[in-house]
Amino acid sequence: MTAVLLLAAGMRAAAAQAPTLQGVIAAARPGAVVTVPPGVHHVHLRIDKPLVLVGAQGAVLDGDGSGDVIRIAAPHVTVKGLAIRNSGTELTVMNAGIYVEQQADGTALIGNQLEGVLFGVYLDGPADTRVIGNRIRGIARLRRADRGDGIHLWNDKNTLIADNDIAGTRDGIYIYISPQARIVGNRLHGVRYGIHYMYSNDDEVAGNTSFGNLAGYALMQSHNLRVHDNVSDGDRDYGMLLNYVTFSHFRGNRIAHVRGETDAGGAVISGAEGKGIFVYNSEYDRFTGNTVSHCPIGIHVTAGSDHDIFYGNAFLHNRAQVKYVQNMQEEWSWHGVGNYWSDYLGWDMNGDGIGDAPYRPNDGVDVLLWEYPDAALLMSSPAILALRYVQRVFPVFAPPSVADSHPLMKPPALPAAADGRQLNAQRG
Repeated sequence: MTAVLLLAAGMRAAAAQAPTLQGVIAAARPGAVVTVPPGVHHVHLRIDKPLVLVGAQGAVLDGDGSGDVIRIAAPHVTVKGLAIRNSGTELTVMNAGIYVEQQADGTALIGNQLEGVLFGVYLDGPADTRVIGNRIRGIARLRRADRGDGIHLWNDKNTLIADNDIAGTRDGIYIYISPQARIVGNRLHGVRYGIHYMYSNDDEVAGNTSFGNLAGYALMQSHNLRVHDNVSDGDRDYGMLLNYVTFSHFRGNRIAHVRGETDAGGAVISGAEGKGIFVYNSEYDRFTGNTVSHCPIGIHVTAGSDHDIFYGNAFLHNRAQVKYVQNMQEEWSWHGVGNYWSDYLGWDMNGDGIGDAPYRPNDGVDVLLWEYPDAALLMSSPAILALRYVQRVFPVFAPPSVADSHPLMKPPALPAAADGRQLNAQRG
């Protein structure tokens, strides 16, 4: 059945006798479609039965700066096509544009416009939720630390988050203890971390775009993630940050123009150089078909990150292709296939597309500079040049590092990453 709220402007009935939107929802039968008419409705709705809440063109739900605008407390509720704005600002109770309670399995939030909300969507434990095609904007006047996340998952299962556009929140999408989630095709900009993972396993992160954030993808304390075909372009500190991520596969991701932090004179701040991929304490991961380009550091590996496999990747025009801070030798190729390095100076005598000499991105001088950054003043000194010459001639003196014994002579055929500035102009 369909319950339609018609509050025509020309009606002569007294306002006190007009049905409220909450009253219409209370009177609707389970499974009904409730259509919100055009106009601004100052409400804090609670939906405690299965139904569809759909907005007519021009329908706005306004929370007047307090509480949740919509709170869903029943399974199989759909909310679509609504403008939702002005939630409360209390982080301790997670005020949200749409708050979905634990028992509300099968909720669908489709094509809504949320603006001026602390949390855009807060999923407090439901299963089988779909959040698709929403536009979410946070509360610009709040400090980033005082904002909520665009979409926040807590203890959810089998969730689909797809094709949402999120900006101006704390993190774009935050996933906490939420297995079997699919985070697909979202656009994330002007936040701290585009996608932030904690303690979530067996998930897929695919086809998302991050630009203008502190970090594109901050993946932590999780395993068996499938992270593929994502873009980070123009993020500040990291394209992808991995902290204790294990048994995961990173494929076909494109990371470019991570810029790092600079001082007032425009010089890059030591320790904040900007890293395409940062791998910290992460083991048994596989990286293949990824492109990292035009970053101060292409990939930084440290803190016991070993047993990882790298092949078929392209490292293009990064100021330092690799920063490898570990006391073990690593081979970055797999079954005779290595990676493409734009600064490789070797040759291919037999024309098989594989370089005849190994690629070694780091030497003892690099390690010295990482330990003592001020030593960069001596880069052109005879002592440094002699040290590098000795290491090339007598590699036995070189510290443990990365070697690619089968470097590719051409980059893999992958689409180029988009420019973050163009993305920003197009998507606003």
